[in-house]
Amino acid sequence: MRIGIVIALHGHEGEAPSWRHIRDQALVAEAVGFDLAVIEDALLQPAPQRPTGFWEAVSMAGALAAVTSRIEIGHSVINAPYRSAGLTAKIAETLDELAGGRFFLGIGLGNTTDYEQFGIPADRRYSRFAESIEIIHRLLRTGRADFDGQYQSVNDARMVLRGPRPGGPPIVIAAQGPKMLRLAARYADGWNWWISGRPDPERLAPIVAELERACEEVGRDPSTLRRSLDVYSLDPLGRFGGPGEPIGGTPDDIADALLRFAELGFDEVRVNVFPIDSLDALPRAIEALGEVVERVHAAPVPDRSDLVATAAPRNRG
Repeated sequence: MRIGIVIALHGHEGEAPSWRHIRDQALVAEAVGFDLAVIEDALLQPAPQRPTGFWEAVSMAGALAAVTSRIEIGHSVINAPYRSAGLTAKIAETLDELAGGRFFLGIGLGNTTDYEQFGIPADRRYSRFAESIEIIHRLLRTGRADFDGQYQSVNDARMVLRGPRPGGPPIVIAAQGPKMLRLAARYADGWNWWISGRPDPERLAPIVAELERACEEVGRDPSTLRRSLDVYSLDPLGRFGGPGEPIGGTPDDIADALLRFAELGFDEVRVNVFPIDSLDALPRAIEALGEVVERVHAAPVPDRSDLVATAAPRNRG
């Protein structure tokens, strides 16, 4: 199973990660063998007393692509309402060029509280996303697109400059509901979701089962759609202790907990380090996961035909 690191871009005034903090986390993750690094995409979490701010995620992805050499770089996930479909496709192609073929386009329909503050339409998010992903898919895969939708349009849009891969970078769609899962089955190379804390088959199995049905409905072999999960949070330094969240213990304990997600059919987990006392300590916490990375890489991936998810009840809501 693949394993990635989640690098946060958010903070408060006077207590935010600098570029040095973000860069060092990615470089340490690359050095200890992580397969990928993902970053968030938001602008603001408004609050009367203490709002949370975010560095702009496309700029940060380009910078991370430029300072790393092996680790894959992506977003978890690009917030689709922030950018037009054609611009998003061009961004993805450019980032893949900067990364030398190591970028993947993680994208979702968006779910943040900052749309009004930044003048971004927040209505009809599914309908807007359905149009966006069709345009993005056409542009990345074929290099051109015509589309006249209710919310998104392109007129003879062309990707004249292509990156290192003829069909563009992989598309990974974050989805939970049936309609979004069907878009993932139709357009994505990978599907992504998230969970807080330890493995929870009762929560995840029905979603995985719905994903398999979505693939069947669009005539796709479910095994061709990679599955990734963002796992919040890990405590590799043993700062918090005790049962429950976050996932902690010895490297074997942490690896065993993460490998349980493989039993639900996930090919990849992306983990973040539980908030610690100092931003300067984050690279050390990531370095402490080196043995976990080795264990996760060495474990065999279960046969999907035996997964409990396939027996989960239908949910058509």
